[in-house]
Amino acid sequence: MAQLKQERAEQTRRTLLHAAAEVFDEFGYAGASVTRILKRAGVTAGALYFHFGSKEDLAKAVMNSQPETLVPLVAAGGLQRLIDLTLVWSWQLQRDPLLRAGVRLTNEQTSAGGPENADPYEKFRAIMTGFLQDAQNDGELQPGVDPSVVAEFVVAACTGMQMYSNVVSGRKDLPERTQQMWNLILPGIAVPSVITRADASPARGAARMP
Repeated sequence: MAQLKQERAEQTRRTLLHAAAEVFDEFGYAGASVTRILKRAGVTAGALYFHFGSKEDLAKAVMNSQPETLVPLVAAGGLQRLIDLTLVWSWQLQRDPLLRAGVRLTNEQTSAGGPENADPYEKFRAIMTGFLQDAQNDGELQPGVDPSVVAEFVVAACTGMQMYSNVVSGRKDLPERTQQMWNLILPGIAVPSVITRADASPARGAARMP
């Protein structure tokens, strides 16, 4: 009985998270009222405040869930794993409301009265640093390359790139822009053999979509 109750509570939390993501994606933080979120989720206010103390806490949960929408889809090793993470991201942003809402909320910080939270950036930086350290241990990076510096640059580059792509094409060209990014970055960080076999094509990312 206790396990069933716990499963139901977790299902309610997931329902709230995804409903909130849809509303945040459509209306932004300022326009996403608790009433709208409750109506979309089909739950009571008591259920919402049981799992999340406030609208701000719910927004932070959406923001911090971004890696969960991507990392499970990435299976390659070495530097290709980092490339795949960004390729999957470029496609998922076009189809996953949870990821898209997390990105929108992260972008809107300080300008829309929403929560200020650097955790989404730091989480991706830590994940990417780990991938790059593995690549370094495998001899895939050029001597002197600092994984943490590269990871921070990729996070910043992706942040600006998706904002530009969103204005220009509604992010439809983001996979191609991601490929262009790696065409520029790889010669500066990877050894020649890795550059030759690395695949940053949009088709590779599309093939990894669930």
